[in-house]
Amino acid sequence: MSDILSMSTCGRPVDTHARQAARERGFTLLELLVVMVIIGLLAGLVAPRYFDQIGKSNTKIARAQIESLGKALDQFRLDVGAYPTTEEGLQALMTKPQDAPHWSGPYLQKAVPPDPWDRPYQYRAPGEHSDYDLYSYGKDGQPGGSGENSDVTSW
Repeated sequence: MSDILSMSTCGRPVDTHARQAARERGFTLLELLVVMVIIGLLAGLVAPRYFDQIGKSNTKIARAQIESLGKALDQFRLDVGAYPTTEEGLQALMTKPQDAPHWSGPYLQKAVPPDPWDRPYQYRAPGEHSDYDLYSYGKDGQPGGSGENSDVTSW
């Protein structure tokens, strides 16, 4: 009988087999709720920072692509004598324009990439800010904005 019953600290008999069986059943609802709350709090703290980093990464990618396209445009100008017109656009880096006898491209290894938000880069030559303006409207696709929605420009 001493195997089945033992005395608790309060002096009441406790069935050790019943206690062991309760432990083997799994987690209680309260324990699951506590874990869910902890996971929710962690997700609430970590998720905004994670998505903010993704936004910053896309902006950095856009800046790097604009810089790379700018180098290709500079090489085009050295060969042809002028930047592509707005009408010729960035495709002039891949396909020879009709009035460019000294064109020695293509000036990019692959097709002109879209911006990180999957929209075409905006190109204007002559530009308002320099010989050409090359820019992305950012995440929102609209002029202006702040943070992730701000324009990424070549000037």
